[in-house]
Amino acid sequence: MSVQHAPFWLDRGARSRRPPMPRLRGAAQSDVVIVGGGLTGCACALAFAAAKVRVVLLEAEAIGQGGTARGQGLVREDYEASFRDTVAAYGTASARTMWEALRRASLELPAQLRRLDARCELQPADLLTIAPPRPEPARLLEREYRARRAAGLRHAWVTPRSVAAGTALESGGAIRTRGAALDPYAACLAFAAGARSRGAVFHEKSPVARVRHGRDGVEVTTEAGSVHAQAVVIATAAPLRDLRALRRHLKPSRGYAVVTAPLTAAMRRAVGQRAAAVRQENPSARLLRWLPGDRAMFSGGDQPEMTAAGRERALVQRTGQLMYELSLLYPDLSGLPPAWSWDALCYDTADRLPFAGTHRNFPRHLFAIGGGRHGAGFSWLAARILLRAFQGRPEKADALFGFARVL
Repeated sequence: MSVQHAPFWLDRGARSRRPPMPRLRGAAQSDVVIVGGGLTGCACALAFAAAKVRVVLLEAEAIGQGGTARGQGLVREDYEASFRDTVAAYGTASARTMWEALRRASLELPAQLRRLDARCELQPADLLTIAPPRPEPARLLEREYRARRAAGLRHAWVTPRSVAAGTALESGGAIRTRGAALDPYAACLAFAAGARSRGAVFHEKSPVARVRHGRDGVEVTTEAGSVHAQAVVIATAAPLRDLRALRRHLKPSRGYAVVTAPLTAAMRRAVGQRAAAVRQENPSARLLRWLPGDRAMFSGGDQPEMTAAGRERALVQRTGQLMYELSLLYPDLSGLPPAWSWDALCYDTADRLPFAGTHRNFPRHLFAIGGGRHGAGFSWLAARILLRAFQGRPEKADALFGFARVL
């Protein structure tokens, strides 16, 4: 079986359901212009348009076919970060507030998708963050769990025996968090359709060349047109020329994912119930989730960003490495071939927590960046925070997500 080096979510027919979206040509006026047409940008477009705010969205390539289509397709109620480290940096009250905000968003996003009647394979899915079956990693993970529980977070500890019963994996225990699984590309298209039905205007193949702000608003320029608006939402981590000063807050890396051929009946019996996604911290982060059609998706293997010339070789190498590591987890999957593999450019912040809000040096900008690792729930959280900021009605807790957190 040959491996298709393309995102699994883009190879399943959803592209044929996409309505055409033209390039931006000429001058346009709007209340808000959104730069970036991934899940976060489209969630922002829906939230703003539903609030009767005029929206123009600009996407450099095609809606949802960048980082969104390369994502894991999970809605999480916790961050890809340590709660204990967040407490150490910002205090227990602030850490709890940030985690609770994502938990609420993880409930609101699926509810919104159901209201849109989105066909995105949405279903409940717990996430198990498991420790290897060694004393020290197990102690560290249990301390993380106890810190979360002491702060009032409703996460659960799962014993090694229960982990084995559900996943057929040996472990030192696990933290269980609630969430959902979905097709992120189809969810993005649903948000885009909902926003357009409420009057939002979308333009594809319209990469932004300049973003300039002044007293009377902001001017966003592409090769063939421009949009004048009251504010701009930056929902992409792409290196925009006028935002070079923000690059120091973001560290690029490239992650990898494989999707297997369908499991045989014997393989299905060997891997447990397949009811939860599994995340391993050590020696480096790996995530396993089960897909419709009896397939496994295994991701991780991050490394620093590289030149374009090295990406193809790295993808082939990481595909083999991930399949080998999957066979170490489940020896009965040895020989199962990969069907899809792809890479994804990710941006991490210094504290591993995303930004959603304002920056003191960019008074007409609203940012939603650094959220790629934290699940789809961040997209809805960012949309609500940025809408409140635009309307001049921020909640006190919103400041924790802006750049003031690290400035």
